[in-house]
Amino acid sequence: MASRGGPRAAGTDGSDFQHRERVASHYQMSVTLKSEIKKLIYTHVVIWLLLLAQMCVAHFKLLPHDQVAMPYQWEYPYLLSILPSLLGLLSFPRNNISYLVLSMISTGLFSVAPLIYGAMEMFPMAQQLYRHGKAYRFIFGFSAVSVMYLVVVVAAQVHGWQLYYSKKLLDSWFTSTQEKKKK
Repeated sequence: MASRGGPRAAGTDGSDFQHRERVASHYQMSVTLKSEIKKLIYTHVVIWLLLLAQMCVAHFKLLPHDQVAMPYQWEYPYLLSILPSLLGLLSFPRNNISYLVLSMISTGLFSVAPLIYGAMEMFPMAQQLYRHGKAYRFIFGFSAVSVMYLVVVVAAQVHGWQLYYSKKLLDSWFTSTQEKKKK
């Protein structure tokens, strides 16, 4: 059209290039999905840190057991759930498909499976609380089973959305890979 500081072509205001400035949709989707997954990973890290803090406080007896109960068994394997999140973050800079796939598989193994086990482990105590109003474990005056079920529900949603967005991101990356192979 024109040089950087030179004259413009006659009959143009310089805005007729915008139709050529579009970003391919799979690249736009990749950026958007990476952003959403990062938000979910940061939310997961907050949940993970809260569980880690609860475990440290209980094991090191920093507070009495009537304020912070000992952790349930499902919380120990859930601590490994930080690994899939790190793999997911490592996959983003170079669109590494293998890291993203490993992240998705390990999310199921280290994140979702302990949450399912935790829901089953705490169910009898939740049933007793609901039927008889008796709770034997507490976290800052609240029933530990109620607090931990809330954590399980929130974490399950975070990991579910993380898996969903990861699958869509994987599809987006495969689309861009297929287009590169066609060229």
